[in-house]
Amino acid sequence: MQLLFVHGALVRDGAWWWRPAADLLERRTGIRSRALALPSCGERVAGEGDSDAAGGLVADAAALRRELDNSDEVVVVGHSYGGTVIAEAGAHPAVKGLFYISSYLPDIGQAQGAIMSGEPDPVSIADNGDGTLGVSGYDVASFGARFLQDADAATQLEAWQRVTAQDASAFVTPTTAAGWQGVDSTYLVCTQDRSTSLDLQRFHAARATRSVEVQTGHHPFITRPELVVDELVRQARPKRGPASTSRLP
Repeated sequence: MQLLFVHGALVRDGAWWWRPAADLLERRTGIRSRALALPSCGERVAGEGDSDAAGGLVADAAALRRELDNSDEVVVVGHSYGGTVIAEAGAHPAVKGLFYISSYLPDIGQAQGAIMSGEPDPVSIADNGDGTLGVSGYDVASFGARFLQDADAATQLEAWQRVTAQDASAFVTPTTAAGWQGVDSTYLVCTQDRSTSLDLQRFHAARATRSVEVQTGHHPFITRPELVVDELVRQARPKRGPASTSRLP
């Protein structure tokens, strides 16, 4: 069993974001993790040459499918936009479970922008004029306060240095598949999240097999990795039965 992390929108270097949880998970269980490179965020994709990759949701989903084609048994973790990538990638026999963190389980035909369109306090995103979008109006302090208020200043700075532009089509392309359907899944609702509203999280969490509420901001795998790892261990040994919801401190 391995774990594959699919990071959120408008950032790069998924391995850095996931590392606190990855290291703890491997120490406790021996389960190893890797992070998917997202072409829409300009990340280089293995086997696709040395130039920066390009493309939106379709390219991201294709990158995920290629990773799964070279895998045996995998739990896929989707953070934020990463859940939409999982949906578009569709069903795959290597996927043994799905794990969502403040993320999305969209219906077929939904675009990322549409999913986020009803948020009462939306994240400010601007058109860069070159086919990409980026966060707008933030500096390291305001970014940290919004996305990582439960992390220290040094971590907030490192996170800010990994903010990047993203292909605009990642936000406007409707999904053509719903890869979450029929797969055992856990959803971590982050109740102190200042990026994705609690109502939107709970709406999507209701589509998962089970959900757990944790009192963290948008990135619990950085700020409370032990909570994330505890639930991943349970995901690897799922309890059979009806959907459930629980709350953790």
